[in-house]
This record gives sequence, C-alpha cells and structure tokens, in this order.
Amino acid sequence: MKIIVDRSRCAGHARCAAVSDSLFELDESGYISFDEKLVPDGMEALARRGMRACPERALTLDDDTAPDKK
Repeated sequence: MKIIVDRSRCAGHARCAAVSDSLFELDESGYISFDEKLVPDGMEALARRGMRACPERALTLDDDTAPDKK
C-alpha cells in the first residue's frame, strides 16, 4: 500500500498526523512533507484512518493488493 499526496490540496490541518505522526510526517510549516510513501506492514488501518481524517481530501491510497489490481 502506498500513500499518495496532492500537496496542492493540503491546507495544514494536520489531522492525518494526529492519527499517526510516524506515517504522516509534516514539514516545519505543518504541511505534509512527502508526495508518496510506502505504508509499512501492519500500519494499513492507520493509513486509511489518516486518509479519511483529511478534510481537504489531499490523501489517497494505492492498495496494490486490491482485487481489481491483481
């Protein structure tokens, strides 16, 4: 699974980081600090929660294990 960020939509609410600051690192201004990131095994549920927490919908998940991608 991979987190994909549309940084142009990130408004710095930091709700994703409130779910998991180790998955959703922020820069010094409080905005998401990466464009794409692989989700470590066992952290998939946190990635989904962080994505849903974003009010700007700046986060999407690419789940390469989804049935439609096999």
